[in-house]
Amino acid sequence: MSNQKSNQTAELGRKLGLSAVIALGVGTTVGSGIFSSLSEVSAAAGSSLLLVLSFLIGGLVQIPANFCYAELASAFPEDGGQYVYFKEAGSRPLAFLCGWVSFWATDPPSISIMALAIANYLAFFLPIGGISAKLVAVAFVLVFMCVHLRSVEGGGKFQTFITALKVIPFVLIIGVGLFFIKGDLFMSAAPLAGAKATGILALLAGISATTWSFDGMAAPCYMSGEIKNPEKNLPKGLILTAVIVLGLYVALTVVASGLLSVGELASSEAPIALLASKIPVIGGAAGTIVAVMAIIVVIGSLSSCIMFQPRIEYAMAKDGLFFKSFAKVHPKFETPYFSIIVQCAVAIILIFATSLSDLLGYFTLVALLKNFLTFGTIIVLKNKSHYKPTYKMPARMLMVLVAMIMTGTLIYSTFLWAPIPGLISAVIAVGTGLPVYYLWESKNKRDAKIINE
Repeated sequence: MSNQKSNQTAELGRKLGLSAVIALGVGTTVGSGIFSSLSEVSAAAGSSLLLVLSFLIGGLVQIPANFCYAELASAFPEDGGQYVYFKEAGSRPLAFLCGWVSFWATDPPSISIMALAIANYLAFFLPIGGISAKLVAVAFVLVFMCVHLRSVEGGGKFQTFITALKVIPFVLIIGVGLFFIKGDLFMSAAPLAGAKATGILALLAGISATTWSFDGMAAPCYMSGEIKNPEKNLPKGLILTAVIVLGLYVALTVVASGLLSVGELASSEAPIALLASKIPVIGGAAGTIVAVMAIIVVIGSLSSCIMFQPRIEYAMAKDGLFFKSFAKVHPKFETPYFSIIVQCAVAIILIFATSLSDLLGYFTLVALLKNFLTFGTIIVLKNKSHYKPTYKMPARMLMVLVAMIMTGTLIYSTFLWAPIPGLISAVIAVGTGLPVYYLWESKNKRDAKIINE
């Protein structure tokens, strides 16, 4: 008889350290969004000074969200992230809906969109387009699928490497750019011509516009069951992630505000490339440098998503709330191979049906509601006897309130932007998810009854 465990009994081991936690958090957060968010925030803030303050305050108010996740992760150091927190708070239906929406609406589409983005950036150097670009995107999905199938340790090391690599170009632009900033531009508080809002209203608009740039820092929570010493490494890693991302974005914004006017930033479709072109030692090579940066940045985010996203279906399957095969662990590689393969397969289908990928926008409202309710689970859990976090955030209720207010603001603005798609997606998520949930639960009860008899 083989000494190897079968995939029915194999379990995921704790093989990832603090560096992997930070790499997952920073690698997921610092994505392609920063390449456009500078323009969006500049237009909302309307002045150089408010632009910098928007990223500074926007990052600071995101820290309470990480405090919330740090406490939850220390209380329940197991794979599944939000799914686990809803379940432990006593709502299995909500936990199921969280995973249901993630699998069908957000996770595979995010993989396909990032893979296509890499192919589009590569077109700057290679003559690819149309079907060839789609094939290149598929190749990237398959490569990272294999990386994260074969070893969680190897995947963690690669994620640490690619995250460090993606941060280095930003650091270089910041470090060199600081020598050329112009004080009058940086300190300018003059509002942008035609600005819709000024003063405190413009600052609030700018802060709101930064929120998506900080999204993704909770990614390590989905792999809590594979983190060494999670009670210490998860809180420390999540908080350090917030500090690193905040420092990187604020420094980049300071340099951008010192080299370009807020009008130039607001009107640019490629603000990072425009910023690089203003640094004398980079000059004409800016386009090439930024294209390479974009490829590395999106590769890091793609790798991160393929690494952590399949863990939620794995956790659901272990609880009997998803197809049993998703709970399989490879006996040799010790990874949830079936869940990884299926999620990548769905993403590849979406690559060839890009119109379906557009559905991601329809589920933005539902995704935000998940975040909002996740922070609310702490209010429910704090009085439960089994809730024993090893890390307790400072000023707990204040932190929860700030996190919920920030997410609630996004929910409100998203609803104003796309009320019908948001409502349709919510109806679809609940209308399809709840019947399936009760079907699985009734099956679980039948199976339990047979075992007891």
